Amino acid sequence: MPPMPPARVVRTVEAVRARLQRLTQLMVPAPVALLELAMSSMVTQAIYVAAELRLADTLADGPRTAEEMAREAGSDPEATHRLLRMLAGYRIFTEQSDGRFALTPMASALRSDVPGSMRDMAVLMGHPIHWEDWGHLVDSVRTGEPSLPKLRGMGAFEYFEANPEYGAVFMGGMSTLSNMETEPILAGYDFSRYRTIVDVGGGRGALLAGILQRATTSQGVLFDSRAADFGAAETFEAAGVADRYTIDAGGLFDPVTPDGDAYLLKHIVHDWPQAQALEILGNVRKAIKPDGRLLLLEFVTPQGNQPHPAKLVDLWLMLLVGGRERTEAQYAELLAEAGFRLDRVVQTASAVSIVEARPV
Repeated sequence: MPPMPPARVVRTVEAVRARLQRLTQLMVPAPVALLELAMSSMVTQAIYVAAELRLADTLADGPRTAEEMAREAGSDPEATHRLLRMLAGYRIFTEQSDGRFALTPMASALRSDVPGSMRDMAVLMGHPIHWEDWGHLVDSVRTGEPSLPKLRGMGAFEYFEANPEYGAVFMGGMSTLSNMETEPILAGYDFSRYRTIVDVGGGRGALLAGILQRATTSQGVLFDSRAADFGAAETFEAAGVADRYTIDAGGLFDPVTPDGDAYLLKHIVHDWPQAQALEILGNVRKAIKPDGRLLLLEFVTPQGNQPHPAKLVDLWLMLLVGGRERTEAQYAELLAEAGFRLDRVVQTASAVSIVEARPV
């Protein structure tokens, strides 16, 4: 694995990309630039179809014709060629002079069997249920409330449980994003100074296992009632740290494992409206040592109009669960109300930051 670039280098590259994007938009009439953005939803659907049909997988052994790919995928040959031709215009697949299609770096990321695969996320982004959810964004903007409970008759998490097939699609996409963040988090923060690290709502424990691999004298507690179902034991066994962790089966609104030196909450607080977020943080405040640290691993929304994933995910949270992304100032206010003081925000090479706070 190549070394993780420093966060400041990544931020510089992101700023350059944002300026180039603005320059590109300025080079065409405003209606054309807006039309291109509006039509990008069609590109999302084309990527989804390629992922659903596993077209990239059919090229694992080398270039093939659209007809050969369609035969393996169980799709129509002509329609498959038209789809590939369109995607090749976005550098997703490439058509060779002999008419065969081949993988490009982005097409390779659609394979299901490669490290860093984006296939699960592509399937989620184009899934009909996901699109139906976003079709009701206007309701959330009009009311300021999540539209999914009204649309589905239940909250998002209840809907995932009641519809396990789509729940698996959603969780697969979220796992893809989470896995992308693990290495930048590990590279961007020194966890070794904490003797006992409690990961609240840590799922299968991939982040905590990675931390224990680097923090070789630390002990870990995975606080999550779903840990066994998610295969946490296998995660820690594979990481070689099975002798330095325990599972405490609890929910987000239950009393938290006490006396930890550090409490991790990764993409937890942003899922909940203010009252529930304060309840979760309040439980941690009761459990944490006086000199302990609270570490919120979240997107921190930057000021200004520069693009950032937090601003898109913020709409998604508003739509689904009534949660929100926050600025650094908003995190300081939230933490103060919960009995913490924000010490610093540590940026990583990914979009996620580490919001470090201490109890007061």
